[in-house]
Amino acid sequence: MIPFRIQLRPGISLFEQIVYASKKAMVSGQLRPGDPYPSVRALSKELKINPNTAHKIVAHLVAEGLLESRPGIGTVVATLPDSTKKERTQLLGHEIEELVVEAKRLGIGREEMLASISTHWQRLSGDDSQPPAKPKDGGRTNQ
Repeated sequence: MIPFRIQLRPGISLFEQIVYASKKAMVSGQLRPGDPYPSVRALSKELKINPNTAHKIVAHLVAEGLLESRPGIGTVVATLPDSTKKERTQLLGHEIEELVVEAKRLGIGREEMLASISTHWQRLSGDDSQPPAKPKDGGRTNQ
């Protein structure tokens, strides 16, 4: 059984979708350090994907340090290494830049984008204690 949900969508590679679903499960706490990760065979069978694709997914997550292979146990979710806040933030530089470019292309203002990020953050964190931030100017700024 696959320990995370995935809804396969056309137009996006299976590899990307499964890697994303795996990372999402890890950051949301659905998969925790030490939890077993499905074997290549299990991924292939359960998701009805080519074993080579399943192998690439596991190898990619191992290379990123998100999974580790333990002899006699199998592949498990890795404990993330300690790093500084600045180092962790720099890892997202490219993705953040892409998000900003796409938001500007769509005419989404800075405050509206920040409110949207806050909403997604709360949903993934299970933090429903605070309502999402609302844009001060309706999100129509072009900052």
